[in-house]
Amino acid sequence: MVSVLVILADGFEELEAVAVIDILRRADIKVVAAGLKDGPITSVRGVRIIPDVPLHAVRAEDFDMLVLPGGLPGTEALAKDERVKKIVVEMSEGGKYVTAICAAPYVLSEAGILSDKKVTSHPSFQQKLHAASISSEERVVVDGRVITSQGAGTAVEFAMELVATLVGREKAEQISLSMVCAPEQGSKKA
Repeated sequence: MVSVLVILADGFEELEAVAVIDILRRADIKVVAAGLKDGPITSVRGVRIIPDVPLHAVRAEDFDMLVLPGGLPGTEALAKDERVKKIVVEMSEGGKYVTAICAAPYVLSEAGILSDKKVTSHPSFQQKLHAASISSEERVVVDGRVITSQGAGTAVEFAMELVATLVGREKAEQISLSMVCAPEQGSKKA
């Protein structure tokens, strides 16, 4: 079974975390939500989530994909955490998928893995990214094993792309139909 690590920090964006976790689990993908600290993690709008484990209890090699939700100040906390940057680098160098939405591609940039990648992010963070190319038009961008998306409004599209990447486009389409989602707008692969 494929497995995905989602890292949560206080100040995360709710839709970007919960929609992704929900849709991946609908696809029968094992998802482990890890908090930067022990105990509940509070979102930017005060929603409290109890992660499955604290971050210190996970190993990057146990996962096929990393997902970083955005939101502020959650993204800043992720970018400052050396454990998170180490996981980003380990998973990237290990040929695993490294993904981020909204402001969180900034974390990937700070970890130094975007220099040869095409990415997108929330418009307010695009100027902060050190990447080969930054798309302001595409809602979801796939470049090799790096997948990025623009924000809360693209969370379902982002999650469906993650499902398609891990277990196939047919499964993503089945879930999309069962959830009565709009037809896929598609992502552009670099």
